[in-house]
Amino acid sequence: MCGIVGYIGKKEAYPILIKGLHRLEYRGYDSAGVALINTQGNLNIYKAKGKVAELEKFAEDKDVSGHIGIAHTRWATHGEPNQVNAHPHFSESEQLAIIHNGIIENYALLKQGLMKHGYTFRSTTDTEVLVQMIEYTQHTSKVDLKTAVQLTLNQVVGAYAIAVLDKNNPNTIVAARKGSPLVVGIGKDEFFLASDATPIVEYTDSVIYLEDEDIVTLELGKEPIITTISNAQKTPEIKTLEMTLSQLEKGGYPHFMLKEIFEQPQTLETSMRGRVNVDQNNIALSGFIDNKERFLNAQRIIITACGTSWHAGLIAMYAMEEFAKVPVEVEYSSEFRYRKPVIHKNDVVIAISQSGETADTLAAIKLAKEEGAFIFSICNVVGSSIPRISDSGCYTHVGPEIGVASTKAFTAQVTALIMLSLCIGKEKGTIPEEQYLQILQDLSKIPEKITEILHQNDRIADFAKTFTYAQNFIYLGRGYNYPIALEGALKLKEISYIHAEGYPAAEMKHGPIALISQEMPVVVIATRGHTYDKIVSNIQEVKARNGKIITIVTEGDTLVSQMSDYCIAIPETAECLTPILSVIPLQLLAYHIAVAKDRDVDQPRNLAKSVTVE
Repeated sequence: MCGIVGYIGKKEAYPILIKGLHRLEYRGYDSAGVALINTQGNLNIYKAKGKVAELEKFAEDKDVSGHIGIAHTRWATHGEPNQVNAHPHFSESEQLAIIHNGIIENYALLKQGLMKHGYTFRSTTDTEVLVQMIEYTQHTSKVDLKTAVQLTLNQVVGAYAIAVLDKNNPNTIVAARKGSPLVVGIGKDEFFLASDATPIVEYTDSVIYLEDEDIVTLELGKEPIITTISNAQKTPEIKTLEMTLSQLEKGGYPHFMLKEIFEQPQTLETSMRGRVNVDQNNIALSGFIDNKERFLNAQRIIITACGTSWHAGLIAMYAMEEFAKVPVEVEYSSEFRYRKPVIHKNDVVIAISQSGETADTLAAIKLAKEEGAFIFSICNVVGSSIPRISDSGCYTHVGPEIGVASTKAFTAQVTALIMLSLCIGKEKGTIPEEQYLQILQDLSKIPEKITEILHQNDRIADFAKTFTYAQNFIYLGRGYNYPIALEGALKLKEISYIHAEGYPAAEMKHGPIALISQEMPVVVIATRGHTYDKIVSNIQEVKARNGKIITIVTEGDTLVSQMSDYCIAIPETAECLTPILSVIPLQLLAYHIAVAKDRDVDQPRNLAKSVTVE
């Protein structure tokens, strides 16, 4: 869960690398570093604990010249976050430098072998073992850098995205990936390297997405050469980026998270464009149309995801069982991959991941694919690993999501899953035509209804300050809005560091009710639906115990609003679509509480945006 940047060309590398690190800082911010080969042939490494700004301060009076370099921002896995463990790492002779995202699982065994050959280690990272191993291979086998990397990676167990510089070969970067993303940008007389496209888009829209076990050699004045670790030659496939520089800027907002919350009317409109056609009374998803029989013949649908995406999967379970009448299981990818799941050839497995690189979800669908299941993915990042190995899928097209706490990606995932559920149900004839058409109409109006909710931002910001004292929150919901209780609690935990738990409202009596007091805020999603009367009873139980009640209600509600300390109304819509609306106030509530507590909203402690390691 780290950010990798590389540059080779005719420009000064350092400014490009630093700007790239800032673009990638959402991937990790425990420490940062840069390695440069200057015109005198010196290989210089500068590193600092903390964010990229600390690296810039450290390097202010240093020689940062050079037209080739690699840089890294770290989220610690092996070794505590400090300057010594920061990347890049030198080899023993300081002839090589490496940056690495991933985990080398057999590093301890490799390290023991190297120590027997006299190698010493400065850090406690698995990464330093890798660069020492490459140098050892280079010297003992008398091979060039690319071959040394290739031979070393054949001995490595684990996941990696690496970039290596060789002081004796100052016009070349060798990079490789397995299980962690790596993108090559192709400019005019220059190459770029990055964990994702965000540092590249400013300079070129032509990219190569490396695949597992690819090794790329970037040499000035030559075409990129791609081989595999088994030395098979590959022809690079150049893609065009679907990203603009303006999407990577805050656009006047104080934080990316607030910008991304307010972008949701536009992002959902984009996500539905060409898919939701009210005039033709139709929803068209090409990933479904092209594989209709697999969905219609599925005996079971398994949804696998992590974190916020898992909450989107829970909502999909309600929709698919209601409309498509098919059994649905929702699995945490990290658990699914390590138990012995029973998977049949007529199962459909749906993977949900914003980045398309989530390590556990990627491993889960590889397992399911080996068993013959059909893999369908819901992802945001075009060209990422999960869509590439899936049989079919649906991109959400919401643009880059920079804030670590997911907002617009979540609502787009839910929207895509609802659309898929309706497609299956209509084709199977398991959803009444009248209900299908009503949901279709309501779906088309979701963007404008989110805009209405966002008008309440200032009021939510005002009362959110009241809750900075709280140490615990409970979120309650039922049916389609139970997953939103989980998502609302997660958002608050992620960015404000207040402990929060989400529960099905009826489960409150089975334990959590013991926590309720005047000091315990309780957030209840109480929109109109078939369980409305039940949730009113749950609110009365909280009120009887003096809990502070914040409710999300449907416009025009007078009963629940009178029982609440604070009430936020959302427009009426089909029950299955309420999660897309009810989550918006909870995103704003979490954001404003975190801001009032002076938290780092976009880069909360200990979290990284894309979890590409276990």
